[in-house]
Amino acid sequence: MELDLRKKGAIPLNEHPDFSEQGYEVIRELGRNQEGGRVTYLANVCNSTQQVAIKEFSFADANIDWLGLKAHEREIEILQRLNHPRIPRYVGSFEAPTSFYLVQEYKNAPSLASQCNFNPQEIKQIALSILEILVYLQQQVEPIIHCDIKPENILVDEQLNAYLVDFGLAQIKGVKMAFSSLVAGTPGFMPPEEQLGHSLSEASDLYSLGATVICLLADTRSVDIRKLVDDNYRFNFQKLVPQINPRFKSWLMTMVQPHWKYRYANAAIALEAVKPIEVTGNATAIEILMTAIKFRKQTTMFVLAMIGMFAVAATTLILSQQGGVAQQLEQSQCQSCNL
Repeated sequence: MELDLRKKGAIPLNEHPDFSEQGYEVIRELGRNQEGGRVTYLANVCNSTQQVAIKEFSFADANIDWLGLKAHEREIEILQRLNHPRIPRYVGSFEAPTSFYLVQEYKNAPSLASQCNFNPQEIKQIALSILEILVYLQQQVEPIIHCDIKPENILVDEQLNAYLVDFGLAQIKGVKMAFSSLVAGTPGFMPPEEQLGHSLSEASDLYSLGATVICLLADTRSVDIRKLVDDNYRFNFQKLVPQINPRFKSWLMTMVQPHWKYRYANAAIALEAVKPIEVTGNATAIEILMTAIKFRKQTTMFVLAMIGMFAVAATTLILSQQGGVAQQLEQSQCQSCNL
């Protein structure tokens, strides 16, 4: 009833719900997803200095009832499996007639969507931080795929420590979601296989992270990220960030390859690949050549074939020259014997 009145304007938005019976005192609203029927509050735990984030799933609208119900059930199931310092831990949950509330540890850090002007090196540090979280998720007995990595779901503190939030769309790899057709990630950040309804893998979250890094490098808002993607799901951002090292561009383009087979297989491999790469600066001639070779599988196969052909030709030439020299020596020795 309170939610219905609030939507109609009878209750001001600055008057927050009373959770004192559940042991929480709301401080302020942290965020709102009107379409998804979700509101997140910052609250104090009564008789304690601990602060928590309380996510409200509203079921007042029949159109989002099923989505909200399954989202919070799945998020609780996933969070109860996890224990990572940069994933807000599950604290508890409670219900109301038209809503469900999920209580999590509060991280005092703004989202990437509310921040800007990161330099390239800082962006790389944020990417490394998220990759470390993905390595943890993917190394679970049953690997977990977040399915909604984007600037809004990444919190970053002043030390550039990144926190991954909102596991409402997360999936356990190999577990069939009966309602998967009803949920989806965010356009522009979803990998093509998710948009096409195919099975997801560890490489799926890499695409979303790559899109997030591109979004930051190009200083583009999340809602405008699709402007950088063509009809073949390929990102065109190079002109927006000309100062980026070609090796880093190559790593990034591998992250967002339209076909998952051409991306890094998992977060651990992607993390090790990017660690030694400088984000800015010029690459050597050899690095530029290697970047060009790695950019496409087709190019790689063509170059390898050409190298093989040149190697065979060179070997044949050397052997033929050696044969000619040997024949000349033999003839010279015969002539010496006759003399």
